[in-house]
This record gives sequence, C-alpha cells and structure tokens, in this order.
Amino acid sequence: MEETKKIPNEDLEAVSGGTASETAEDSRFLNVLLQGRPHQCDRYGSYRTWCGTHDQEIMNAWASVGIKAELNSGNIVSGGSDNEYFLNGKQITQEQARQHAMDVVGKHLTRPQWDW
Repeated sequence: MEETKKIPNEDLEAVSGGTASETAEDSRFLNVLLQGRPHQCDRYGSYRTWCGTHDQEIMNAWASVGIKAELNSGNIVSGGSDNEYFLNGKQITQEQARQHAMDVVGKHLTRPQWDW
C-alpha cells in the first residue's frame, strides 16, 4: 500500500490561495480580532462571500490594521482570483497579514479562537 503524504499545516498557511473560502476565513479572523473596534466586519461563510458583495467590507477591516488586501471572492458568474495582502507595499502571505494584525491590535489569537 502506498503511503499518503500530508502537507503540514504551516506549509498550507503559506500557500497563496484565494476566492470565497479564504475571504470567509478573513472575515471570521477579523470579526473576532476587531471585536468592539471600528471597522469590525461581520462573519461570513464561503457561500455568503461568493454570493454576496462583502469583499470591500473585509478589505476595510484589513486596512484598519495597516494591511492592503486585494480580495476577489468571485460570484455566480466568476470564480474569483487569488487574494493578495500587502504591508508597506510588499506582498505578504495571509498568515503574515494575520500576525501583523494581531501585533497592531495587541491581541494574539489561536485558530480555534476565531475559526468556529
């Protein structure tokens, strides 16, 4: 029987991804991190980010912590494209954007604290 190889979670975090599921993760993370602060966004699932127009709300939440996010969750007609994150003009990964946001707010979250 052939052994199945699994990519470690740390490596998966660094993969540039995008579209509705990544944007939904952004909304859940920022909703908890920014609780009670200006620009706190709502929590969305993948279907709601794909069918709705929530990208700008989530980009505004990222901007409030110094991250320029370019989100394109797609819609019924378009599949979307990769999300991109920038800090001081330099492209970074989603995980690096999360870490920066937590540093700015002064609140460090584990994944189970925001991904529920």
